[in-house]
Amino acid sequence: MSAILLLIIGLGAMAAGYFIYSRFLAKVIFKLDDKFKTPAHEFEDGVDFVPTNKFVLWGHHFTSVAGAAPIVGPAIAVIWGWLPAFLWGTIGTIFFAGIHDFGAIWASVRNKAKSVGTLTGEVVSNRTRSIFMIVIFLVLLMVNGVFGVVIAKLLINNPGSVVPVWGAIAVALVIGQLIYRAKMSLPIVSLLGVTALYFLIYIGPSVPVALPEQVMGMSDNAAWILILFAYAAVASLLPVWMLLQPRDYINGLQLFVGLIALYAAVLIGNPTVVAPMINNNLPADTPSMIPLLFVTIACGAISGFHGLVASGTTSKQLNRESDARFVGYFGATGEGALALAAIIAGTAGFASLADWQAVYTAFGQGGVLAFVNGGATILSQGTGMDAAVAGTMLTVMAALFAGTTMDTGLRLQRYILQEWGEIYDIKWMAKAAPATLLSVGSCLLLAFGAGGADGSGGLLIWPLFGTTNQLLAGLTLLVVTVMLVRRGSPTIYALVPLIFLLSMTLYALLLQLKGFYLKSDWFLFGLDLVVLVAAVLVTLECTATLRRVKREKKAEAGNA
Repeated sequence: MSAILLLIIGLGAMAAGYFIYSRFLAKVIFKLDDKFKTPAHEFEDGVDFVPTNKFVLWGHHFTSVAGAAPIVGPAIAVIWGWLPAFLWGTIGTIFFAGIHDFGAIWASVRNKAKSVGTLTGEVVSNRTRSIFMIVIFLVLLMVNGVFGVVIAKLLINNPGSVVPVWGAIAVALVIGQLIYRAKMSLPIVSLLGVTALYFLIYIGPSVPVALPEQVMGMSDNAAWILILFAYAAVASLLPVWMLLQPRDYINGLQLFVGLIALYAAVLIGNPTVVAPMINNNLPADTPSMIPLLFVTIACGAISGFHGLVASGTTSKQLNRESDARFVGYFGATGEGALALAAIIAGTAGFASLADWQAVYTAFGQGGVLAFVNGGATILSQGTGMDAAVAGTMLTVMAALFAGTTMDTGLRLQRYILQEWGEIYDIKWMAKAAPATLLSVGSCLLLAFGAGGADGSGGLLIWPLFGTTNQLLAGLTLLVVTVMLVRRGSPTIYALVPLIFLLSMTLYALLLQLKGFYLKSDWFLFGLDLVVLVAAVLVTLECTATLRRVKREKKAEAGNA
């Protein structure tokens, strides 16, 4: 089968979702009003609350949520065949991710840019807020702990990516000054930034940088992890306009350039999808597709982490309420397009079915390497691009996305700890610097406490990321649904994804619990049990809250 067909159908459907369905959501469901004063204006402080051009903000939101996960998940899920991954990625983006990301921004903006965790206590109940905080903590710990390992391994495996990955930070700092201090035209700044970034990508293979295998008694992997967290700590404390916004914006543009190049290579080279449509010859011990497909592809279909970004940083920078449609829904669409690229690279970037099967020998295989290697093959054959440059470009793409997600994740972790400090009247925790140090400390404790001297401890709890992340998405959809009920807006468009997601998450948690028990993995068994209990409580809370709110609305209607 031609990969062109997947490309046209997937992108066409997502485009229709944005131009038709998101417009319906904005007008009929959320009823966006530009007369509403957004928190970015109400609480403007030049640090966290900054009214931002919607294109720049889209870049921040998109690259913050589009880390390595929309590459890893789809590139793993194709082991069940290309059709299930393609359908869930496309349908999930249009009808699940779109309303989730869009709705999370809207809900937060309408409540003084409060995080979805804090908002849960006000919209639903304090009991649900407590559950939410546990889930949020676990998700952020997983994201920050794992992405540090992912970036470190990418830098070690491809030394040619080191210069462009770190050079992108310098480019972003300059871009921030040009936009906010020099007031330079955004198109000119964009052109300069993308040109500089791709120049670094081009020269990267010529100036490879590698740390010694031992650095002050540590492995190179551990050294990179410490460097990355030191950088992320500093980045999380800087004003958003100085580094976070321009870095994310330029990364977003380079993604689109990279995606356009990859998609153009597909159109020119017309690669064949060698992976089976439905894989009936699965490797031993491959888990059931249902429900695992819906938690393996989280980012790229629907992801709870997006709700944290939407309500944590994005809502504090929204200039006008109507911008939420472009930033939120189109941000989800961009991630869906990235997931589609990962599916094509992981199914059509191989010479034959045998070559594909040689990579997908077990569940969990493929991932970033399948995307980088398969995508580089498509780029090289379709455009004539040097294979080393193509590999570097895709490696940098993955590393920069993971890096921006890590930046935002640590800032979000700081926000959460500051909110806890305010909720529980712990004054020192409510301050930015101590909360940042505590955030970094918890991540490093997981990395080195659970993973030993190599610093790879975050990978130990990664198997639970998908289920925990989808539980978080369910909680976010619950908040959005309750707010819609109270406003008298139709709820079915949020309620159906909510019910489906919680059902699949509960099912997946039960299967994982059984698997951990059979393997005698008591650490993950215990953690899975915690998440399972949280999921059951959330499901019960969903039912009770929605019933209560509907009764209240009926009573109000009767009294009127």
